[in-house]
Amino acid sequence: MLASVMIMRYERLKFERIRDLRVDHSYTQQQVADYLGVKQNTYSQYEIGVLNYPLDVVIKLADLYEVSVDYLLGRTSVQKPYPRG
Repeated sequence: MLASVMIMRYERLKFERIRDLRVDHSYTQQQVADYLGVKQNTYSQYEIGVLNYPLDVVIKLADLYEVSVDYLLGRTSVQKPYPRG
């Protein structure tokens, strides 16, 4: 039971965060989709959780918004990315 609650919370956060970051940066779905090299409909499905986004998309979104991958995945509430080594 606890594991399913944690998974549900994790999934909800993951999709909320990419939408919230996009809105906070005043980007349209089309602009982000173009940056990622996907169709707007595909990006929209990432935002609402219909499609899981692949690792390369997670990395590109982290770079675009200057946040950590862990933040995008809901593993931390700290947005600041890690220093590159």
